[in-house]
Amino acid sequence: MNKLIPLSLIATLSLHAAEIQLDTIGVESTTLTEVAQKAQTSADVAQALSISVPSVDMSRRSGIANDILIRGQKRDNITVEVDGTKIYGACPNRMDPPISHILANQIETIEVIEGPYDVETFGTLSGGIKIKTKQPSKDPKGEINVGFGSFNYKKFGATGSGGDDFIRVSLTASMESSGQYKDGNGDTIADQIDNHAATNPLLLNGTKFKPENHDMQAYSKKSVAAKAAISTYENQELRLGITANRSDDILYGNSKMDALYDDSNIYNIEYNIDKISNLYKNINLQYFKSDVDHPMATKYRMSSNMPKMDNTNHLKTSMEGIKLKNSFDLNSYELLVGVDASERKWNGNYYNTTTGGATLIPGGATKSIDDALTQNIALFTKLEKKYTAFSFSLGARYDDTSITSATYNSNDYSSLGANLFTSYNINKDNKIFLGFGQASRVPDARELYFVGSKGNLVGTTNLDKTTNQEIDLGYETDNDDFKFKIKAFYSMLSDYIYYNKTLATSNFENIDATIYGVELSGSFYIGDDMSLDMGASYKRGEKETLTTNQTDKDLADIAPLRGNVAFNYEYKNNSIMSVEVVASDRWDDIDSQNGEQVLAGWATMNLKVKHAINKKFDFTLGANNLFDATYAQSNTYADLVLISAGGTSDVMLMNEPGRYIYTNLDFKF
Repeated sequence: MNKLIPLSLIATLSLHAAEIQLDTIGVESTTLTEVAQKAQTSADVAQALSISVPSVDMSRRSGIANDILIRGQKRDNITVEVDGTKIYGACPNRMDPPISHILANQIETIEVIEGPYDVETFGTLSGGIKIKTKQPSKDPKGEINVGFGSFNYKKFGATGSGGDDFIRVSLTASMESSGQYKDGNGDTIADQIDNHAATNPLLLNGTKFKPENHDMQAYSKKSVAAKAAISTYENQELRLGITANRSDDILYGNSKMDALYDDSNIYNIEYNIDKISNLYKNINLQYFKSDVDHPMATKYRMSSNMPKMDNTNHLKTSMEGIKLKNSFDLNSYELLVGVDASERKWNGNYYNTTTGGATLIPGGATKSIDDALTQNIALFTKLEKKYTAFSFSLGARYDDTSITSATYNSNDYSSLGANLFTSYNINKDNKIFLGFGQASRVPDARELYFVGSKGNLVGTTNLDKTTNQEIDLGYETDNDDFKFKIKAFYSMLSDYIYYNKTLATSNFENIDATIYGVELSGSFYIGDDMSLDMGASYKRGEKETLTTNQTDKDLADIAPLRGNVAFNYEYKNNSIMSVEVVASDRWDDIDSQNGEQVLAGWATMNLKVKHAINKKFDFTLGANNLFDATYAQSNTYADLVLISAGGTSDVMLMNEPGRYIYTNLDFKF
C-alpha cells in the first residue's frame, strides 16, 4: 500500500452517527498500573513490561538496565517519555537504554502505544512508552518497600507525599544492588564468559574478567525523585520535577566492556491552566531536559592488562525541549493543537586509561561521536469524537529536523505523519477497532556518524528517514465471565535503517521491510475467587529489499511465538496465590548473515504468594524459573557489539537467570 486511505474522507463520513458519550478510545494502547507490583525481582521496568504486555519483548543486556522491543522494534524506532520528557541513552551499544532511567517504584502508570499512533512525541515510528510518575498528594501518605532475592539481591524504596491547598510535594528514594545472577547451569555472568572463551582462548581470553573482579557484584543503583505542584491561581498550577539516577559498576556479560557508572538526570517544569472558557479547556506549557553520563571501559577485563587495550569510551548525551499544548471542546469534538521543539546533543570520546592519551591504537579514533546535534521543530493536532456506537481519533504531525556533526556532513529532514483510529461497539460487551497510521523517524547520530575504535566509520552519513505505514485491526470483549482482546497488524517500513555486518565501513543501510503479526490477551473468571490470565504474540519480519551482498530475507529481532498462562486464586481479601507458565517457540526465522543464531524453545514456571497481613502491610514470596531451566531469550543481531570468536564460533549468548527466590515487604501509611 503506497498511499493510506484518505483520513479526512473517513472522518467526514463518521460525523453523521448519532451522539452519545463513550469511554476514551484506548484500544490502540495498553495501560499498566501497579507497576512496582510487577517488578518485584528488581526495579527494572523492561522486565515488568515484558511479563505484562504481549507486544513487548525484553533484550537481556545485564542483571539490570535491560532493553525492550515493541513488535520487534527497538532503539529509535520506539520512543520513551517520562512525564512528557523525552529520554535517550548515551551508549551506542544499548548499555543504558531509555527505559532504564526510571525505576518501577516511581511509576504511577505506563502506557504502551502499539503502532504509529502518537502525534505528540517526536519520532514515534512503530510504538512508544509513556510513563507517568507518582503525583504529590494533599493528604499525608507514604510507602516503604523492602526486597531480598537470590544472588544477594537487596532493594529498599520509600515514598512520601503531602501538602495543602497551596502546595503539594513528594519525595521518592530507592537503592538496590545484586551479585551476578546464575543461569540454570549454575554459571554466573563471569562463568558464562569463561565458558564461551574456552571455544577459542587465543581470541577470547581478553574478554574474561580479571581474577580480582570475577566475583564482583553485578550492579548497584540509587535514585531520588522529587516533585512539587503549586496552585498559583484558580485552575492554574506550576509543576516541578527532578529525577536523579546513579548506577555504578554494571557488568555486561556478552559485551566487551562494562559501565563504570551511569548517571542520569530528568528535569521537568510545567505550567497548566484548566477551564479557560467553555471552549478553551486547557493550556499546558512544558520545559524539559534530560542528560546522561556513561563511560564504558575494559577496566574489569583481562584485556586491560595490555596497555593498548586498557580503554574507555566516554559518552554523554542531553535532550532539551519545550512543548505547548492547547485543548478545546468544540461542540462535543475534542481538539488538541500543539507545537514542540527539541535539541539533542551527543558526544563520545575514546581514551586510553594507561597512557591517558586520546588515541586507543596507532591511527585509531579519538572521537566515537563528534559533537552531534539533532534539532527538531514540529506542529501536531488531534481530533476526537464519540458517538452512539462509533468513535474516532484523527491525528497529524509535521516535523522539520536537522542533524549536524563537527566532522561529517549535515542532514535535513521533513515529514508529515497522520493516523486514524476507529472503534465500533457491536453491543455493550463487544467492540471492534481499526487503525491506519503513517509516521517517520530520522536516523540518530550513531547511525550517521559513529566511528569505531580503529577509526572505521560505522555510521552512514547519507541515510534517509524511515517511514512506517501500518494497519491495525482488532476485537475486544468484556463481560461477567471473561475479557479478551485480539489485535492484528501489518507494518510497511520504507527506508528502514538496518545494520549490515558484512560491510567494512558505513554499515547502516536503508531497505524496505514488512512486519506483521497478531497479539492476544485475556482473563477468564472461574467463580468469585479464581481467574485465568493469558497472553501471546506472534510476528514475522521480512526484507522486501535485500541488504548489500546478502541473501537472507529474515528481519532481525523478530522473536517467535511466545505466551504465558497464569492461574490466580484470591484465598482472602487482597491475598493472592498465582502459578504462571511462560513459554517460547524455537527461534529459527533468523538473520544468520547479521549475527543471529537459532535459539531453542523454552518454558519456565513462576510461583507467587501475596499475603495482605492488614490494610497497610503486604508480604510477597515468589519463585521464578522454578525448575531452574537454562535458556536464552535474546538473540545476537550484530546491531549490538557482542563477544565473538572472530567468526570461528557463534557470538556469545546471554542466558537468563536460573531459579530465583524473592520476598518483598510493602508498608503503606
